[in-house]
Amino acid sequence: MFDLLIRNGKIIDGTGSPWFYGDIGVKGGRIEKIGKLSACDAKEVIDAKQQVVSPGFIDMHTHSDLVILDEPLIEAKVRQGITTDLLGQDGIAAAPLPEEFVSPWKKNMAGLNGTPPIDWDWRTVGDYLNKIESNNPSYNLAVLAPHGNIRMEVMGLDNRPATDEEIKQMQEVLRRSLEEGAVGLSTGLIYPPCCFAEMKELEALCEVIAEYGVPLVIHQRSEGDEILESMQELIGMMKRCGAHLHFSHLKNCGRDNWYKTPDVLKKIDQARTEGLEVTFDQYPYTAGSTMLSAILPPWAHDGGSEKMLERLTDSVLRERIVSEMATALKGWDSISKWAGWDGIIITSVDSKERQHVVGKTIIQIAELENRTDYANVALDLILHEKNAVGMIDFVMNEESIKAILAHPAGTIGSDGLLGGEPHPRAFGSFPRILGKYVREEKVLPLESMIRRMTSQPARIIGLQDRGILREGMAADIVIFDPDQIIDQATFEKPRQYNIGIDTVIVNGQVVIQGEQAYRKAAGKVIRREYKGVQSGKKQQVTVE
Repeated sequence: MFDLLIRNGKIIDGTGSPWFYGDIGVKGGRIEKIGKLSACDAKEVIDAKQQVVSPGFIDMHTHSDLVILDEPLIEAKVRQGITTDLLGQDGIAAAPLPEEFVSPWKKNMAGLNGTPPIDWDWRTVGDYLNKIESNNPSYNLAVLAPHGNIRMEVMGLDNRPATDEEIKQMQEVLRRSLEEGAVGLSTGLIYPPCCFAEMKELEALCEVIAEYGVPLVIHQRSEGDEILESMQELIGMMKRCGAHLHFSHLKNCGRDNWYKTPDVLKKIDQARTEGLEVTFDQYPYTAGSTMLSAILPPWAHDGGSEKMLERLTDSVLRERIVSEMATALKGWDSISKWAGWDGIIITSVDSKERQHVVGKTIIQIAELENRTDYANVALDLILHEKNAVGMIDFVMNEESIKAILAHPAGTIGSDGLLGGEPHPRAFGSFPRILGKYVREEKVLPLESMIRRMTSQPARIIGLQDRGILREGMAADIVIFDPDQIIDQATFEKPRQYNIGIDTVIVNGQVVIQGEQAYRKAAGKVIRREYKGVQSGKKQQVTVE
């Protein structure tokens, strides 16, 4: 007898193969049988009614790192069909976290991850994974080792090159983090302290991930003005290291740069032709979202958030910041220049007295204050909120989104910030792709897009028993209506769940069914274990 039997499904198995009709029998959290199982019994039976039955979706770029310690079931994510989140993004995440840096790091992460009421009592990646596990999550979590945290543990938050000895120490911290279960390395070259690193530092860390066979997941230094130069720089580095390069939220920003999108994709094709593994993730919207302080030039972040806030009180330095935001710098993208002050919307602030600015553009906030010095309005908001400000920035176009979405090396990442009035991608990314871009605009066939959401990300981060509907695999399963699925979240009303997803199953347990959400301890913390040291090279297997 099965624990769970899904009957009459239109099965899309995650490999890209055509759909087929069948039943799926689940026992002990795993798929025991796929076939015609009408004669079989089960403790629980779900009639899929010829809806699509697919593997659970894997979100390749998330910012649930702190919220998951407060909310074991993040409905905004799981209702999209997401059964696994990849944490630790952009090089600035939860762990490792030396005790002396807890206070400044809270401020550094506030704009991306919010300020949920949690105890910051972990220190290493292993501690952090154990803490998630003890909170009994309702879906699966894996984590990247973040470059910024590693750098902070070794040399603090200063803007200076690392010494050779410090680079060796960082390599050891990275090795420790991987041995504790991290599935790769992340960095964000626009975020402090990652942006303070010289390329030789990043290359040394990539030599380590090449040993372990895991990817570098990177928010590259330019996503517009110098995007082609940025990509070439990274491709050259990874050729020397022999490691896997994965671009976070691949996009081409700024109206003056949109014409470059075909060349961006050609860079990926050429690198792959030459034998370098290059992949990427993407979200399906024309606006990005991050912390508002990302509008500041890199030097303004030297020493961490406290030092940055002090600089905003210095009239001379503030004037320099305003000037450089208006013109940009070589090697640094100015988001405010791309978006304009009417294209930046505030999504979250920490204080109660300024909640009225949430959902408004910088120009609208300035109008409330009878001001026209828009740059200073934004800087004042960062200062008053002590850096705990999130934003949406409109910098992309639809044609580029579709071209990137059609590329076979892609995966999907919501990049959802969950605080305040968030970017709608936090609630709608996966249903939006399946409804708008597959059903309505026919960018790709359904089977191909499901592969990008399931088996492809599973392969990239080494989840060997997930991402495919096959006997013996973990029973992470989504049931949805391909004729109805669509996002409902909008920029005006982002906190709206999608329609069309009927059932979400995590490790054999039903977590979402219709309108009902079940806060079960169904999820697992997925740790990657490394075995087989031979001549400095490591062969890896995945265990849970």
